[in-house]
Amino acid sequence: MANRVVVSICGEEYTFVAEESPAYMQKVGAYVSQKMDEVLSSAKVGRSDAAILTAANITDELFRAQAASEQLRSQIKGYLDEASRAQAEASDLKREVFRLQQKLDNLNKNRG
Repeated sequence: MANRVVVSICGEEYTFVAEESPAYMQKVGAYVSQKMDEVLSSAKVGRSDAAILTAANITDELFRAQAASEQLRSQIKGYLDEASRAQAEASDLKREVFRLQQKLDNLNKNRG
């Protein structure tokens, strides 16, 4: 069920309609408002241009976060592959230890 939440962005009220919780939508609105305020305070631009610059800045953040996320996924995949190889090697070594133990047991039986 969609939630309707009134969010204030740079003193203007907007109604968000989304499946997410009202608290989450308020958080999103507050973030956009903060970013808009930063653009408006650092550049001599109107609200429309500030909105475009804010959208570009947030998109840049998104793309950088996606790239970092992909890099972490790749790194984790490498770690999982390495752990899988180590696990296979440990299994092979356990089998070898078992085989050698049986051989040693047979040698001891033949001596006794």
